[in-house]
Amino acid sequence: MIKDKVKEKAVPEVVPEIEVDCPILIEVKGVKEKIPLETYVLGVVAAEMPITFHEEALKAQSIAARTYVLRETDYGSKSIDKTVQKQVYVGPEERKKRWGDSFKEYEDKLQRVVASTEGEIIVYQDQLITAMFFSTSNGQTESAENYSGYAIPYLVSVPSQKEEEYSKKVQQTFEFTHKEWADAFKIKWSNNIVGNVKIAHTDSNRVKTIEMNGKSWTGREVRTLLGLPSTDFEIAFQNDKVIVETTGYGHGVGMSQYGAEVLANDSKKAHDILLHYYTGTKIKSFSPCLKSP
Repeated sequence: MIKDKVKEKAVPEVVPEIEVDCPILIEVKGVKEKIPLETYVLGVVAAEMPITFHEEALKAQSIAARTYVLRETDYGSKSIDKTVQKQVYVGPEERKKRWGDSFKEYEDKLQRVVASTEGEIIVYQDQLITAMFFSTSNGQTESAENYSGYAIPYLVSVPSQKEEEYSKKVQQTFEFTHKEWADAFKIKWSNNIVGNVKIAHTDSNRVKTIEMNGKSWTGREVRTLLGLPSTDFEIAFQNDKVIVETTGYGHGVGMSQYGAEVLANDSKKAHDILLHYYTGTKIKSFSPCLKSP
């Protein structure tokens, strides 16, 4: 008996799913080659925050740094400076020099912290925020409106206390001769100045404006002219010099890094820290391929 040949059904070819890789590369001015996003975040956290800080504070810094660079570069399509005007970045060789014998311990901690936040960003109404941060507060952060004149809903003034327990930069004193003072403001020194200085403050106790010799300067301008660490300052005129006492370090807007350290040591998690400093925001994971939250 001859069996009829039975046509075998064709087995459909199984095509393995292709994992689409959409790396985001960051072009840092002064660095020869573009840097993968997460590698860049490593270098920013190492440069911007003491590696000895609590891991939750370092995680908060990682998420803020990632958010900042993605917004600033439009997901890697533009370059970014590696200065304090944007975000400081240090590569592995520089980290070795900085950390010396502790390099392996600190690098392992850095890698672990950043990896635990990979892809996390801060958004407001599903848009990347401008994740501003600074070193040390005067007890209250500054609002974007007071700082720049432009109100940003997630950059408002919030409490940031107990930083003096961790930072040596909270209170600092500076001395200027009368000539140095006059030269800085490009005015002629006169004893009449002493009783005629008018200072207006913001609601976070930072200097808004200062009037002297019929002229006016913003607190930010005075900070630059005198090389002060903060716009929260008090002035005392003496017989032969001017004493300026400052509180805090940095522009005061967004996340205080030492404030983050305080909160982390008070058992707050990274997300809680970020939501405290960036009012009304959310933490999300972003899609490198879609380039969106």
